[in-house]
Amino acid sequence: MPVDLEALKSAPRILIEAALKPVAGTRIQPTGFPDLGPATYQDADDVPTLLVESAQSMANRLEAVCWDEGANAIATELEGLSYVNVKLAGLGDGTDTTNSLQEFHRLNSPYIMSGKTADGKAFADVLKPELGLASVAGAGKKATKKKDDTATADEPAATEKEPDDVAGVVNLRKLATVCFKYDPNSLVHGVFLEKIAGRLRHPRALSAFIEATGVGRADSGGVKFDRALPKPKVAGLDAKGGYGNVPFHRTEFTAKAITAFFSFDLSQIRGYGLPADATALLTVLSLWKVRKFLDSNMRLRSACELELAEGDKSIVVKRPLDSFKLPTADDLAAELKKLINKCKDLFAKPVVTELTWKAKE
Repeated sequence: MPVDLEALKSAPRILIEAALKPVAGTRIQPTGFPDLGPATYQDADDVPTLLVESAQSMANRLEAVCWDEGANAIATELEGLSYVNVKLAGLGDGTDTTNSLQEFHRLNSPYIMSGKTADGKAFADVLKPELGLASVAGAGKKATKKKDDTATADEPAATEKEPDDVAGVVNLRKLATVCFKYDPNSLVHGVFLEKIAGRLRHPRALSAFIEATGVGRADSGGVKFDRALPKPKVAGLDAKGGYGNVPFHRTEFTAKAITAFFSFDLSQIRGYGLPADATALLTVLSLWKVRKFLDSNMRLRSACELELAEGDKSIVVKRPLDSFKLPTADDLAAELKKLINKCKDLFAKPVVTELTWKAKE
């Protein structure tokens, strides 16, 4: 059935919560952080709480639904959506590729910004005039001599060159237009074109995380069994080389409740000043990402596979209240197809921008 966005026209944001549970058993394996391990804390009511999946990781997972790994192509539901593809010449056998839907910094990936068009122009230099900015060469200044400098009066003074910069007033609406042209996805998950200018940024419009409450530790362990050399010292070897029986421990958690939280900033999307169809496309694309993730196997880690606790009943739209429900993935995909077609004149031509990246030549 058609997706009705009427209830969202004046809403500042969409807040969605989804109750989850482990697919098997009761234990969950949370995300871990270097030098910290599991992120456990007390909530405002002193309930022991656990961060199961961080906002950074959820951004990666929501973007991952856009790419079909098996086919190594954009998801069929998004065919016709613009993005940037990069051939990584000089790496491996030269056939590897990456793209703005998979890169960690989206359009600001170094492989994209320094990637070259067919006519040998760096992509960063393609964007600057479209953003209304112009490169300004860094000024040279006389270097300060140290006391032990031995330069004579006949020698030219050494200079230090300030880095190149860009001049011009940053127009964030123009930035949104350019990002939409080459990769609308970047306007959903945030973009920071610091490789052009540190002023060029839009924050995430779609954020998410997964939290568990009423948690308890579930400690266990095991042994890495070596059936050839359980005592490697007899052969002059040790565990550092991977030999021998090595005991280990692991910490998992149980939880009274596990909830996925999604927040989509409608005010920010409207603030881009894009045409109505483009604004609608970004909204439907974001909702489709949420729905595709919730419909997936949600296998976050080897010991953390989740599912909706009670099917669609588990998905609750908290804002706007009583006026909007999250559509099915099929309904959102059908709407996306229409909106992609309506926005085709706003995309780059061809819709996939092809670049080639090489290491320093």
